[in-house]
Amino acid sequence: MTATDRAIQLAVAAAEAASDKLADDIVAFDVSERMAITDVFLVCSASNDRQVRSVVDSVEEKLRNLGARPASREGEREGRWVLLDYLEIVVHVQHAEERVFYALERLWKDCPTIELPAEVNAGRGPRSGDGE
Repeated sequence: MTATDRAIQLAVAAAEAASDKLADDIVAFDVSERMAITDVFLVCSASNDRQVRSVVDSVEEKLRNLGARPASREGEREGRWVLLDYLEIVVHVQHAEERVFYALERLWKDCPTIELPAEVNAGRGPRSGDGE
């Protein structure tokens, strides 16, 4: 089983919205074979709490325009790691320090990545945790 077309559409849209707000290191994992509760994890980084909130707002607006609303939202108050659960996809917007510390990529490294448009990560650094 692989991620649904709708999940991929939402993940790409969320990645584009995050990129528009200069999120770094945007990656999408197809977790559909490992998890029954969602198809895609999208992970991205922001350099400060304000940018985390800005990325979250942008993602929510773009996905709302596609008819999607988050079923739950966690971590907004702290602004260090916000999780948006859209059922088909889960978006993790992490402060850069949390991204390095929690290293979600290591948990999902065996899952296939979803190809995102080239402009999403254009000119941005490599994924946190690469080189291991």
